[in-house]
Amino acid sequence: MRIDTSAGPAEIELDRPKGARLLLVLTHGSGGGVDAKDLLVVRDLAVDLGVAVARVTQPYRVAGRRAPGSATVQDAAWLEIVAALRKKVRGASLVQGGRSNGARVACRTAVAARAKGVLALSFPLHPPGKPEKSRRDELLAAAQHVDVVVINGARDPFGIPDPADAAQVTIIPAQPHSFRAGFDEIAAAVEPWLRRWSARD
Repeated sequence: MRIDTSAGPAEIELDRPKGARLLLVLTHGSGGGVDAKDLLVVRDLAVDLGVAVARVTQPYRVAGRRAPGSATVQDAAWLEIVAALRKKVRGASLVQGGRSNGARVACRTAVAARAKGVLALSFPLHPPGKPEKSRRDELLAAAQHVDVVVINGARDPFGIPDPADAAQVTIIPAQPHSFRAGFDEIAAAVEPWLRRWSARD
């Protein structure tokens, strides 16, 4: 499925269990795709719980670019995508998330999107080797208003958010920014959060 936005078309893969009352919208990292294994693990878990899941390939990736460009443009397009998906899955509460750059987008737009919660996989707290260039404010933009769950690898060169800055911070041992293992631990961390939201109106 395609959704036209002000930044160009986005591509959506929607899994929609019958009677879904919760919509989880997920997206990729800056140069990645929606078939990243951690995103698929979350998708499979959510669908098993009766949650509708939309995996969004953002317009810049559909256009073949690896860098997202302007955050303002990216966030505006994301909000257009979310609005269109709400019409597809009417009556469902919204939670959103992504990995790396996608986690940043989900955090920055959480309040404007009226999301109930955010799942931040491999939130890139700062560029590698540059802790002074912190993106903590993006995380807090969501965490001060909604339920934010962060899952990062213990060896992530982009840094690890402080547990005080989110509802939950889970560290996967020995893992870098792109998870190579620990997928059972990721599922175990996400499941209670999803169950909590899927049980609510």
